[in-house]
Amino acid sequence: MSTETDAVLGGRVELSPLTAALAGVDVLLLLAFVILGEFSHYGLTATAFARAPGTAAPFLLGWAVLAPLAGVYGAAARRTLRGAAVRTAAAWTGTVAVAQSLRATAVFPGDFAPAFVVVSLAVGLALLLPWRMLAAGRLGPVRTGA
Repeated sequence: MSTETDAVLGGRVELSPLTAALAGVDVLLLLAFVILGEFSHYGLTATAFARAPGTAAPFLLGWAVLAPLAGVYGAAARRTLRGAAVRTAAAWTGTVAVAQSLRATAVFPGDFAPAFVVVSLAVGLALLLPWRMLAAGRLGPVRTGA
C-alpha cells in the first residue's frame, strides 16, 4: 500500500510533498550560489547570465546524485540538527568534488581550480547549512500512523 511518505534508497529519500519542497529550496539556493558567483566575476551583465546555466549544471548534477545518497531527503535528516548538518555537509562536499571534476572536462565550462573548491565549499555550506538546520528544527520528522 502506498502512502504520501513512501521511502526509497533504504529510507534516504522520503517521497512526499515536503521532500519536493525541501529539494526546491535546495535548488534555489544552489542557483543563488552560482548567480552570485557569476555576478561577482562579471557584474550584472549578459555574460554573467549566459554563463550561469553552464556553471550551475555540474553542481546541480552532483547535488541530484549525492544529496539523496547522503540521506538529505529522508526523515532522519530532519530528526536532529546534527543529522541535518552532517548529511548536508557530506552531500555538499561530495557535490563540490563532482562539480569540480566535471568542470575539468571539455563538457562543462571552467576548470578544476583549487581556490574555487574552497570558495564553493564555504559559500555553499553557508547557504545550505542554516536552511537545512532550520528545516530540521522546525519541521522534524514526518509522523505516520496512529
